[in-house]
Amino acid sequence: MKIYDELVARGLIAQVTDEAEIKELINNGKATFYIGFDPTADSLHVGHFMALCLMKRLQMAGNRPVVLIGGGTGYIGDPSGRSDMRSMMTPETIQHNCDCFKKQMERFIEFGEDKAIMVNNADWLLKLNYIELLREVGACFSVNNMLRARCYEQRMEKGLSFLEFNYMIMQSYDFYHLFKEYGCNMQFGGDDQWSNMLGGTELIRKKLGKDAHAMTITLLLNSEGKKMGKTASGAVWLDPDKTSPYDFFQYWRNVGDKDVLKCIRMLTFLPLEEIDKMDSWEGSRLNDAKEILAFELTKLVHGEEEAKKARDASHAVFGGAGDHANMPTVVFGDSDFEDGKIGLLKAMVKAGMAASNGEARRTVMQGGVSVNDEKISDAAFSLSKEQIATGAIVKKGKKVIMKFIHE
Repeated sequence: MKIYDELVARGLIAQVTDEAEIKELINNGKATFYIGFDPTADSLHVGHFMALCLMKRLQMAGNRPVVLIGGGTGYIGDPSGRSDMRSMMTPETIQHNCDCFKKQMERFIEFGEDKAIMVNNADWLLKLNYIELLREVGACFSVNNMLRARCYEQRMEKGLSFLEFNYMIMQSYDFYHLFKEYGCNMQFGGDDQWSNMLGGTELIRKKLGKDAHAMTITLLLNSEGKKMGKTASGAVWLDPDKTSPYDFFQYWRNVGDKDVLKCIRMLTFLPLEEIDKMDSWEGSRLNDAKEILAFELTKLVHGEEEAKKARDASHAVFGGAGDHANMPTVVFGDSDFEDGKIGLLKAMVKAGMAASNGEARRTVMQGGVSVNDEKISDAAFSLSKEQIATGAIVKKGKKVIMKFIHE
């Protein structure tokens, strides 16, 4: 199966322009394509996962990725999917976030001569002359069409700043610049970026003539993928210091039954023939599929060794088997104890199992916490230094389990 047909079969392609030409370029390894990432944090999260996996697939098929870091557009902020304006970041914060992105992306993409390249749109956007931009680029855009764009639609009632209104022009200019300077002939992005991407394609053709072949593709569920990055407890990051390999594994292990095969098909590199055989799996076999998904993605992000540790810890926590040494652990020092004891509420907050003593108290009094398989309903319960020295297993609900130890 050719790579374009595989992308379709995996459910990754939603809309395209010039499909025949796109298919020809991708299948023959002749596409130089870009995907943009705005540096709004110092780590990528699972909402970026689909784009990273797509770049990896296309590079494996001989195509050249251009990773565009939005150091320039980060000064404005993408209004897509937003109900309010993004916080303004300092130049130092933007640069730090860009550096963090590159380090993480190197696990997915091979950079180097004639391989993937990383560029920062701050290098050209920050040098633009405003009047020149208005004359040379602004004249190519219809305000009427921009106002109909999906990326602005939900902001119109609450208010859209003129700063954010310029985002489409900036993103379109990125493609124009990459086309001229790097021969980038294709752009990928989420379905919420379609209007911005079409703007780039049209800008190239208006400025360079109809024979300039710039092409656009959107990913089927990239906007849903952004939602994947958020959970009830916050974001699921690719940085192990923000989301541990175990928590990353558990996030994918707990996907819904109806989503597990879709995620395996879209995000893993398992052969389609193998995945198709899972379509008939039901009941407990779906749990097997979830473990396959969690292991494959944890291996991709954190390496096989960490994936095995996370799987073993999951077995130890939820199945009564496996290596307890790999269970998520919180270390308490002497300063955490008073008269040889530490209150359960205080310990839960330190461990990140609750945001505050009040939240911990409510969880305990509602019967949602156990220590060494004994349910605790007394908010005044304390753990002794001796209990923790041997390893106390604390559970919050069915899915949050940690080992408390003393050193």
